[in-house]
Amino acid sequence: MNTEVKAVHFTLRDDAREYLDRKIARIPNAENMIIDLLVTLTKEAKDFSAEVKVNFRWGVSIHLKETDFELNPAIDKLMGKLETKIIKEKEKVKDVKEKERAEEKRDTSFTPS
Repeated sequence: MNTEVKAVHFTLRDDAREYLDRKIARIPNAENMIIDLLVTLTKEAKDFSAEVKVNFRWGVSIHLKETDFELNPAIDKLMGKLETKIIKEKEKVKDVKEKERAEEKRDTSFTPS
């Protein structure tokens, strides 16, 4: 998994980067499912926004964004949303694979007379 982190309008401190890295490490099966994880942290006038673009191995891309007055809560919200979205995507892929297997079984069980 390629991980890229950008800080816009501020310098990302080492402790904030470590915090983000710990949160990313907790994503379920991230190494097996994700090709690219692009995180952009932006300091705006009164708050921080945290955005992520994720490219999955099966060709799906998602984009999520969260904002908060402080950086770490914005990261927490974003990672919570991302975990939920990853679980949903994983279930979709699982359902598609199960459908394909069921169709294969139906196709091979039919023998014309």
